Amino acid sequence: MRNAVPGRLAAGPADATVRNARNAVYVVFISFGFASAAWAAQIPQVRSALQVTPGVLGLILLSSAIGPAVAIPLTGLAIQRFGEALVVAASGVIAAAGLAVVAVGYRHGIAPTAAGLFVYGFGSGSGDVAMNVQGTVVERALGRAILPKFHAGWSIGTVAGAGVGTIMVAWHVPVTADLLGTAVLVGLIIVAATRGFMTLAPEPEPAPAPGAGPGPAGSAGASPAARAAARSPLAAWTELRTLLVGLFVLCMTVIEGIGNSWLSLGVISGYHATAVLGTATLSIFLAAMTAGRWFGPGIIDRHGRVRVLQAGAVIALAGLLLIGFGGVLAVAIAGAALMGLGIALGFPVGMSAAADDPRYAAGRVSTAASLGYTAFLAGPPAIGALADHLGILHALALASVLLVAALFLSRATAPIRGPVRKPELPLDTAG
Repeated sequence: MRNAVPGRLAAGPADATVRNARNAVYVVFISFGFASAAWAAQIPQVRSALQVTPGVLGLILLSSAIGPAVAIPLTGLAIQRFGEALVVAASGVIAAAGLAVVAVGYRHGIAPTAAGLFVYGFGSGSGDVAMNVQGTVVERALGRAILPKFHAGWSIGTVAGAGVGTIMVAWHVPVTADLLGTAVLVGLIIVAATRGFMTLAPEPEPAPAPGAGPGPAGSAGASPAARAAARSPLAAWTELRTLLVGLFVLCMTVIEGIGNSWLSLGVISGYHATAVLGTATLSIFLAAMTAGRWFGPGIIDRHGRVRVLQAGAVIALAGLLLIGFGGVLAVAIAGAALMGLGIALGFPVGMSAAADDPRYAAGRVSTAASLGYTAFLAGPPAIGALADHLGILHALALASVLLVAALFLSRATAPIRGPVRKPELPLDTAG
């Protein structure tokens, strides 16, 4: 078992194992985030090379959403069989390969670009679920909330990727060189980082009562751990709370995807900004999202999940309307900051809510993430089609209805009541 941490262990080895796992998860989140923003920063250049309308571009971007839609529902099964470390390592290689195909293929037309985005989306989507599950393992070992900070790590990666992308655009570095370099770097780092992942060894089962047979796993006489192990991760699709959490994640993910894929284009076309200013606006949006995820856990501890998520939906709604109807570039940039801050906690806290019971975390996180990634199936073509008729800015503003839905759906993320087993580790919880 990879870096297993039993329920009771001497402080030194336990501390070192958990710290290594925590750092490894940070590295993986940052790496996937960097790759995402490196691609987003080059979308305007790829669109220019392909010479397509916003509607056609939306269909091309749809390919990067179909990949996760295929991969994510199966990821819970893969994690149950192979563990998070192997799934994340394989996903990193697949995502890097897809990015490399885009880097070379966009010169040859729509088909190779879409194919590369499908492969990239498949790898990044599967890796997303697996690294979130590993994040909840670390969270339970630490005994405190940290998953939003891992997502802040993802956002730090996106800020770095967008910053590098801005420099690449300003220096007129070819898209092919930029994306190929990113693919190689990110793939190698992710594979190396997964060596630090860990698992939690199960606690010893209590001795059976005299005269009681063990019974098959899943029977009435089996232990909760045995029944959880026997249950398929796909069973989470029958749970109302998990589905509602997934719908909340879907609403917030649409808005996050809008920021990643359409914000720079909206600023460039709607406010007649330069490509550098468009990419810089994307960087501001990502920086605000990073700040929200880094400082959000402390706010959640004081005010609770539901209230914080509801406030975030209202803030994001205000930001999106400022982008769509602000009329002045400075107002739109302020709106981008508000939108990033408001949606910051949507996806990570949704994943934490899905993983409240560690016995079923893999299946529930996979289910919630699957619904969330459905946003990428509907979002790009819908925004593109609306943009063809209304303009990108007004199309973005219409998406605000999803934030109203998220305001109500956030109640489903309230913590599960009742005892949840946590590892008893004498850990140093600093940092």
